[in-house]
Amino acid sequence: MKVTEGDLLGKIIEVEIGNAIYGGSFVGRAADRKAVFVPFVLPGERAKVFVTEDKKNYARATLVELLESSPERISARCMHFEVCGGCHYQHLAYSSQLAVKRAIVADQFSRVGKFTNVVVNAVVRSPKEWNYRNTVQFHVSGAGKLGFQRSSSADTVEISECHLPLQAISDLWPLIELDPELQYKRVAIRAGSDGEVLMGLEGDSLELPEFSLDFPLSVVLLGSDRDLVLSGEPTNRFMVRDAEFIVSARSFFQVNLNQAEAMVEYVLELLPWNKDMTVFDLYCGVGLFSRFIAPLVKELVGVELSESACNDYAANLDAFENTSLYVGAVEDILPGLEITPDVVILDPPRAGLAPRALEALVKSKVKQIIYVSCDPTTLARDCRNLVEKGYRLESIQPFDLFPQTYHVECVVLMSRLKE
Repeated sequence: MKVTEGDLLGKIIEVEIGNAIYGGSFVGRAADRKAVFVPFVLPGERAKVFVTEDKKNYARATLVELLESSPERISARCMHFEVCGGCHYQHLAYSSQLAVKRAIVADQFSRVGKFTNVVVNAVVRSPKEWNYRNTVQFHVSGAGKLGFQRSSSADTVEISECHLPLQAISDLWPLIELDPELQYKRVAIRAGSDGEVLMGLEGDSLELPEFSLDFPLSVVLLGSDRDLVLSGEPTNRFMVRDAEFIVSARSFFQVNLNQAEAMVEYVLELLPWNKDMTVFDLYCGVGLFSRFIAPLVKELVGVELSESACNDYAANLDAFENTSLYVGAVEDILPGLEITPDVVILDPPRAGLAPRALEALVKSKVKQIIYVSCDPTTLARDCRNLVEKGYRLESIQPFDLFPQTYHVECVVLMSRLKE
C-alpha cells in the first residue's frame, strides 16, 4: 500500500517500534514502512499511535495504547512523565539510557557526519541519576504557577513534583506563586555549591513582585533592557575541583556539577599541556576550561559573546596574567586574531559552528581541536566539515550530564593532518 503525504494525519495507526533517534523519540514503522517518530515507547514494542504530523518521508505521532510492552520498560518515577516535556527516558533503566545515548551519537556520526566504522567510547555515567540539576528553568502558566512545556506543544504544564533539581531548589519552587498580571515568562532557579539559591525572573516587566520566604533568597529581575537586583546577591558560586567560579544570573554554567568536573578532568588528560602552548578557548563562557588550562600553558585567549559571561570570566581568571578575553561572536573575532594557536577548545551552542567560524578555524592551521558539544547532530556535521578541510577525527567521548533526558554532551578530539 502506498501512502502519500498527509494520508496518515489525524489517524490512529499501529506501529512496530525500532531504534531511538536523537530528540527523545523512537522510530516506528507504519503499514507501508514509513518512519513514524513516537516518544515514550521502546524498541520491540507494538503500539497504537495518533499521527500529529505527516510529511513525505516521515510522520510524528503520540502514544495512544501499548499493545506489546518491552521487558526493559520500567515504571516512571514522576507523575508528570509523558505529559511534561522535560524527561524522555524515565521508562528505561539508567544503564539502558546510557546505551541508547551511545548508539544515538554513533548514528549521528554515521548518518549526518558520513563517518564509517566510527568508534564512540562508552558514555561516562552521572554519579546521580536524580536530583542532579543545579539550575532549573520553569515556565509560568497563565495562573502564575510554575511548570514546564508540554511534551507535544508549547503550552505550560503546571507541576507538583520534579525529581531532577537539587534539594535546595526542590525546597523553594513549590512555594512560588507569581501575579499573572506581571506576565513573567520564565523563572530560573539556581543553587550554588554553598547552598545559596538565586532566582531569576525573566520578562518584559520590571515591576517589583511581592515575595516573602522563611529562608535567604537572592532574586534578580531579568528585564528586556536591564536587570534589577531585588534581594541578596546577583551571582552564584560554584566549586569545581579546587577552583571557585562566580556565575551571574544571566550566565550559563553546566547544570550537573559532578559531570562538569569529569569533563574538565578528561580535557586535562587528553593532551600533554605545556608552557610552550598557545590555546584559544572559543565560546569560553565563564571560563570553566580556561581556569584549569591557563596555569599549564604559555598563553590562553578566550572569546565569548555574552556580556555577563565575559564579566564572570574576567573575575574567574583574574589571577592569571597570561590570559586575554575578546568580547564578541567567534565568527567575528577569530578571523582577526593574528595569533597562531596550538590547541583550540570549542564549546558552541546547539547550532554548532557558524560557517565563517569554521573557515577561520581552518585558516588558523591549529594543530589540535577539542570540540565540546551538547548536540551530536551539529557536532557530526562540523566534524565532517573539518575532516574535509584536513583534520582527522581522533576520539569521541560522550558524557551524560542529563539523566532521564535525550540530551548528551560529547568531547571530541581532532588533529590536523601533516601537509
